[in-house]
Amino acid sequence: MNAWETTSLQDTVIRAAAGDASRAIHIYDRRGKTAERRTHRELLDLARHRAAALARHGVEPKDRVLVALPTSWSALEAWFGALFRGAWPVMLAPGGAMGAVATQAQRIEELCERLDAKKLVCDANFRDELAAAGARRAAARVVTPEELAATSVASALPDPRPGPDEIAFLQLTSGSTGRQRAVMIAHRGAVHNPIAIEDAVSAPHGRPAREWNRGVVSWLPLYHDMGLVGCLLFSIAHRFDLWLLRPETFLTRPELWLEAVGRDGPNLSPAPNFAYQLCAERVASSELEGADLSLWAASLCGAEMIRPETMSAFCKAFAPRGYGASSLRPCYGLAEGTLDVTCVRTGGVRTQPLPQGADSGFGLTEVVSTGAAVRDMEVRIATPGGEPLPEGRIGQVRAKGPSIFLGYFNDPEATRESLQDGWLCTGDLGFLHRGELYITGRTKDLLIIHGHNFMPHELEWLAESVSGSGGTERSAAFSVARNAEGEQAILVMEIAERDGAALKSLEREVRLRIAREMKLPLAEVVFVRRGQIPKTTSGKVQRGELRQRYLEGKLERLG
Repeated sequence: MNAWETTSLQDTVIRAAAGDASRAIHIYDRRGKTAERRTHRELLDLARHRAAALARHGVEPKDRVLVALPTSWSALEAWFGALFRGAWPVMLAPGGAMGAVATQAQRIEELCERLDAKKLVCDANFRDELAAAGARRAAARVVTPEELAATSVASALPDPRPGPDEIAFLQLTSGSTGRQRAVMIAHRGAVHNPIAIEDAVSAPHGRPAREWNRGVVSWLPLYHDMGLVGCLLFSIAHRFDLWLLRPETFLTRPELWLEAVGRDGPNLSPAPNFAYQLCAERVASSELEGADLSLWAASLCGAEMIRPETMSAFCKAFAPRGYGASSLRPCYGLAEGTLDVTCVRTGGVRTQPLPQGADSGFGLTEVVSTGAAVRDMEVRIATPGGEPLPEGRIGQVRAKGPSIFLGYFNDPEATRESLQDGWLCTGDLGFLHRGELYITGRTKDLLIIHGHNFMPHELEWLAESVSGSGGTERSAAFSVARNAEGEQAILVMEIAERDGAALKSLEREVRLRIAREMKLPLAEVVFVRRGQIPKTTSGKVQRGELRQRYLEGKLERLG
């Protein structure tokens, strides 16, 4: 019997606390210069205190506790405190992280109602903003980190002893194709997935990661599954050091991420494609004085479509600092899989041309391998009816194994759609080649124009190749129905402000490129300023929300 089959997430923290006392979590300040260090033992003690404090504030086992705090010790204390109370913690974006206060307040108010949240842990300023925006239910449930820390407790509560199939926490989906859903993650999945990730990244070394790796470096938000499971829980499960930068610090100064990776290693560090693109565009190798990127033992890439040209540009840019292409580990995962489903085991980027017979509307010529299924997981490609397809055929990606979620909280209809005969229907399209998975897009994002299927990211990549952006300026494609003309393709592009003549010239080039490569006429090209295209926590474009803004006339157009 595997160890993860008889343990819980609480047991994982307790085991880490009893291990090497030199291992710790380091959280950098806003400037990314000074880090506050605490050991796993200190984390356990704080979690137990906050569990008792939450109990004093009326939190019972299985209650939902929302945590809306920036990357900080306060966030970790509240999340693990809820866990050790036996409640179900839910990490949210902190105040100001998701755009306008009114919009964020509305989302949190709706979450409080839908999840029937008992408490919302956030700072006092955000509580005032919620109240001012009319989010009365959310504001009334707020308890601040300072109030929890100051709560007097007579003694620690007994540690919960949940079974492997009980809920450990709720993870919100990215919301790239609709509203966020609360994914119910079992202790089995929360403990198993870090083990499966370690097994995959250790494959080239032939021995456990604890024998060749020192730590994990991350700037990823803790409210994103790659940040929470792939970095925080992964580091605790394997008793690695963990260095956490704030996401906003990385976006302002991406070189700090690379410096942290190349400072004390060997290190593991994951990120979406856009992070590698941002570094390739904005960080010069000469800026990384003293950084040794040969210490980057495994640079995982996932959470969004992986672009071969981005990986190539990153490798070229940082080879002078010792970075090697064999460090790259493309992977595929999603919240409903706890996190990782497939991972490249041997390192490097491999591509395959789209299979023969693929719809002529597909514009991509090559896609990146995200590797084979991780330990104890199965992956298959199926028809919409669930019939398995042979290798080389594009179809729906399905997954099965101990990391698959239990369902969506209070949403049985969505659960039935996603879980069929024990298989998770991911909503992604892809194909298998020699047992490795190649993602080609999402079923819900398909543009069907005059009977032909187009993947929106293909239009977006072509547009960005014309504009020379792709890191900080994004594009988004969707379709709208126009009377007898049927569905028409719309492209929205973020762009630095330009004069009218320059915008017209760029529009003409984009239209010609997409028409030539994809045989698709664009009904309209809309230019907006940088940051106007809504994105998820991992940088995925929220095409559904953007389409709605377009239809409502709420886009601030340039030109």
